[in-house]
Amino acid sequence: MLIGIPKEPLALVSATPDTVSKLIKLGYDVSVESGAGDNANFPDSQYEEAGAKIVGDDVWTADIITTLDTPTAAQRTAMQPGATIISRLAPGRNEELIEELASRNITSVAMDTVPRISRAQSMDVLSSQANIAGYRAVVEAANTFGRLFTGQVTAAGKVPPAVVYVIGAGVAGLAAIGTANSMGAIVKATDLRPETAEQVESMGAEFVEIPVATEKSEDGYAKEMTQDQAQAAAKLYAAESAKADIVITTANIPGRKSPVLLTAADVAAMKPGSIIVDMAAANGGNCELTVPGEITTTDNGVSIIGYTDLAGRLPAQASQLYGQNIVNLLKLMTPEKDGQIAFDLEDVIVRGITVTKSQNDTAGAAQADILWPPPPVKVSAAPASNQNNNANATAATSETEEEEKKPSGAWKWIAGALGLALILASPMQVATEYMLLMLAIVVGFYVITSVTHKLHTPLMAETNAISGIILVGAILQVGSSNIAVAALAFLAIVVASINIFGGFFVTRRMLTMFDGGN
Repeated sequence: MLIGIPKEPLALVSATPDTVSKLIKLGYDVSVESGAGDNANFPDSQYEEAGAKIVGDDVWTADIITTLDTPTAAQRTAMQPGATIISRLAPGRNEELIEELASRNITSVAMDTVPRISRAQSMDVLSSQANIAGYRAVVEAANTFGRLFTGQVTAAGKVPPAVVYVIGAGVAGLAAIGTANSMGAIVKATDLRPETAEQVESMGAEFVEIPVATEKSEDGYAKEMTQDQAQAAAKLYAAESAKADIVITTANIPGRKSPVLLTAADVAAMKPGSIIVDMAAANGGNCELTVPGEITTTDNGVSIIGYTDLAGRLPAQASQLYGQNIVNLLKLMTPEKDGQIAFDLEDVIVRGITVTKSQNDTAGAAQADILWPPPPVKVSAAPASNQNNNANATAATSETEEEEKKPSGAWKWIAGALGLALILASPMQVATEYMLLMLAIVVGFYVITSVTHKLHTPLMAETNAISGIILVGAILQVGSSNIAVAALAFLAIVVASINIFGGFFVTRRMLTMFDGGN
């Protein structure tokens, strides 16, 4: 089958020379419209070297067309009945498009509806593009901000770090958090999904929780907020935005218009010179005052960046990642590597992205079947009640294991009896020393067994000093004329030495972990 790579209206292209060569290895022929990769610095000559054929407008007659976004009406008309279009089609907002594609017997695959499951991560264009867009959002904010992100102490005085507040901790939000943190800013973030708190904190940011009970995501995407959540979130967004220098909003609900998170009143309360980067501008915007595609400045000096092509401002990397997403998808859908695309609708990934399916992939069929919307795919963990039960079971198991590890009561009584017998059988002048020894053993036992296992390694390293005292005492007694004393002293030297050298060895390994293994 022939794959066509048309020229896009934006700087991106749906395949690079690298991904073209991979498509050819899958058995496909590839044609590229002349100049398709020029804006991403991929000239026609590189596509030809990769094995593609350079063509003109007839690229739209290919068996399979891959694009970044929905082709224009004229371009769709140029497609042959029975052909396949692979693109970001936004089927949840384009019912008329679905009807048109079905009426023309065209199979359509929506790359923006890939299920959020582990097996599909390599095909998720939303994630790959959002990652780049999140990085670029911070770059654009820094360019407009006009001040340092990182704090500095100079001879002329101190410069405080910028405060960046990110609303939404999805892929784009986490990318923005990581970039802002690496530039030295103080970063805060909020997300409706409580499970993202750990991810936010792992990126070096502070998670600001919405003070209303929230539910875990079932499909990997954020849910639309309830009324109570929306009211609590609105107050939080307003308060944190008023304190921040830069606010980055990333909230998108698949298939719907983006929710408004910042009102005109919220923007009016922000500091002069503050920046808002609305990453949802292409879908309506999260800020009431956002103008898609433009930078606007309010009366109080707040700049609102409404760029809709953040990923497109890094065209080479964005095109490579998008093209690789398509390659990964076609690897799944071309199991025989014979250049023939196969739709296994029993596969949850294929079923989730197939919007319309041609009845027989030929021009003879009347129209394609409409398969949208697909059955829901749940990707969250078990329900909270089950999680609590599992947690309780785990805790009970841990407690049982700990109890099993502790010496039984019988052993304690035996040890006590032996110690008492030793004291009674000893001369009066050494009975006191034995008593102190037994008390030290009891205290040491309970101290050590009360320490969590995670602290055993540093504890062993810190006890080197105690072992050193034991070693010195044993050396002084090893020459005793009493054979029993000499034997015990020798045993003490061996045990203390093992503990000392073992402690130094473990400490060295710990230090090596911190200095990068050098």
